[in-house]
Amino acid sequence: MYRKIMEELEKWKKDFKMPLMLVGARQTGKTYILEEFCKKNFEHYIYLNLEKEKEISEIFSSVLEPEKIIEQIQILKKVKIDPENTIIFIDEIQVNENAITSLKYFCESDKPYKIICAGSLLGVKINRFHSSFPVGKVIIKYLYPMNFEEYLMAIGENMLIDEIKKHYNTNEPLLNPIHEKALDLYKKYLVLGGMPTMINDFVNHEYQISHVNFEMQDYIIATYLADMNKYTENTEGIKNSKIYNAIPKELARENNIFKYSIVDKDARKIRYESSLDWLLASNMILKCDLAEKNESPLKAFMNPDKFKIYLSDTGLLRSLSNLDYSEILLEKNEMYKGVLTENYIACHLHQKIGELYYYTFDKYEIDFLIKVDGDIIPIEVKSGRRTNSKSLNEYIKKYKPKYSIRISQKNFGLENGIKSVPLYAVFCIK
Repeated sequence: MYRKIMEELEKWKKDFKMPLMLVGARQTGKTYILEEFCKKNFEHYIYLNLEKEKEISEIFSSVLEPEKIIEQIQILKKVKIDPENTIIFIDEIQVNENAITSLKYFCESDKPYKIICAGSLLGVKINRFHSSFPVGKVIIKYLYPMNFEEYLMAIGENMLIDEIKKHYNTNEPLLNPIHEKALDLYKKYLVLGGMPTMINDFVNHEYQISHVNFEMQDYIIATYLADMNKYTENTEGIKNSKIYNAIPKELARENNIFKYSIVDKDARKIRYESSLDWLLASNMILKCDLAEKNESPLKAFMNPDKFKIYLSDTGLLRSLSNLDYSEILLEKNEMYKGVLTENYIACHLHQKIGELYYYTFDKYEIDFLIKVDGDIIPIEVKSGRRTNSKSLNEYIKKYKPKYSIRISQKNFGLENGIKSVPLYAVFCIK
């Protein structure tokens, strides 16, 4: 399956001066993507897995000099490594801090070494690094679950992608049969989520959602919970798990600002803040901060004590919420469909712009604020076709933004300064 990150890897291929490190949560497809890239673009490549190949990991624990590392790898692997024509792929690099430190020396070497790495939960390890992390010597790229555009690519809907992009730019409505088809595919994505194993299973079952093995989502969550204990002290792992498991309850509240008391009635910020930071650094969860002013830069007006938390994948949120997929597809659970929709928007905006912000004024709330070409643009999210909202109308009346965005099941359009963006077109927002 094609992933947009391939474009970044192709750029890196033109200049191998620095090693590249692809990081992200487990099951997002890092190993698959990098193996495909290496096979496609290089005459020879060496695959090293530091979690499974303990003897290889020991090499990095013993030496840091690239030439000595390469010598030892050649002996263990019984291969001759030509730096000009060989790429070395180091998988699960997060298990060995010395391996990460050695990247600095590979970068500084006179020989044209081509090093590419993958690491799960690496952001956490970077934050707690005991050695000197090679800042400025490594290119770091993040891999997230597949977004809606990548999902459409995977199921062979490239023409639909082009049509969506065209109408996003012109604000002209799609023909209704095309609009309804795209909405149907969106609803299926909402329950599948963007984990490659889920989308691949959907494809293998000829797009029959009823035949998909949704237990795979339960398995992914189980591996996440296991990692929380693997990479942390036991008591901290328990706190991490409590926060993660509490997210469906947090999001279902009418006022879904994060409260530690929802995690545990006796929870306090001082005890749980480090666990929250751990989950954020691991890319398992996303944070949306309150901006106290709708001015640029939004980060300067962030309130650190008021924020919302979303799960990094909407399909996993459905699974963690123990919600049957048919409840969403048949629209039997309108309340929680709204929760999944808001989470879906947060995931896509996070991939595009990074930091997320919401805004309150008087007694109203704007779901998201983003900056587009220097202007602060409000975004309102609706899970259905009804789009009446006093909050957005009052915001427009009070602040007179250049334009506003309303995301819903309605077709494309532009009226009274409000750009209507269908839920399936969120990936187009720049």
